[in-house]
Amino acid sequence: MTKKYKHLFFDLDRTLWDFEKSAEEAFKELYIKYNLNKLGISSAEEFHMKFTKHNKLLWDLYREGKMEKEQLMWKRFFDTFREYGVYDEALSRNLGNDYIYISPRKVNLVPYTLEILEYLHPSYELHIITNGFQEVQEIKLSTSNMDRFFNVMVTSEKAGVKKPHAAIFEYALEKTGARVEESLMIGDDYEVDILGARAIGMDQVLFDPEAENLLNGCTYKISDLKELKEFL
Repeated sequence: MTKKYKHLFFDLDRTLWDFEKSAEEAFKELYIKYNLNKLGISSAEEFHMKFTKHNKLLWDLYREGKMEKEQLMWKRFFDTFREYGVYDEALSRNLGNDYIYISPRKVNLVPYTLEILEYLHPSYELHIITNGFQEVQEIKLSTSNMDRFFNVMVTSEKAGVKKPHAAIFEYALEKTGARVEESLMIGDDYEVDILGARAIGMDQVLFDPEAENLLNGCTYKISDLKELKEFL
């Protein structure tokens, strides 16, 4: 018999919130607003593709505590512009601020997100553990109407430490009053969500819709959120 859980902890980006699709829509708006074609940028899609590369590199530094949030917000755009021979910090800061405002208001959810939350909500206490920026993640939950499902959202900013560090999971347990043996972490990132939760003895669900992760060791693995119904 499947063990009984009381608390379900979800990652947000790429687990419930379709981060890539929302970002693509935001970049289309930014491309037009700032006339980026005049800087030799052929399309919003091209600019977003190059941005994604720099964002990942700098986000890893941020997660490791080697870069501050304020620097990350604009430098990922500055580094992207450099590929076009553009060295404009003011423009990079403006895009950084606009992106933070626009992207969480482009509501796109992973398939079956609302269906599965509606299904789980009556039987479990649902929470969020995210490395995303506090103000951005709050907007995502409110604009998508997902906030009605979750009791507590734990962000790395509030916890003072980022996933996969054990301290953010311990902080989440303390804030929710949950015991580790009755808790389950659900996320798409093997290193950040799965190994982080496993380090404190919390069961985990790896959400891997593209079947990209060949690593094992997670308690459960799903490719579709509806599969949660098979054991919850």
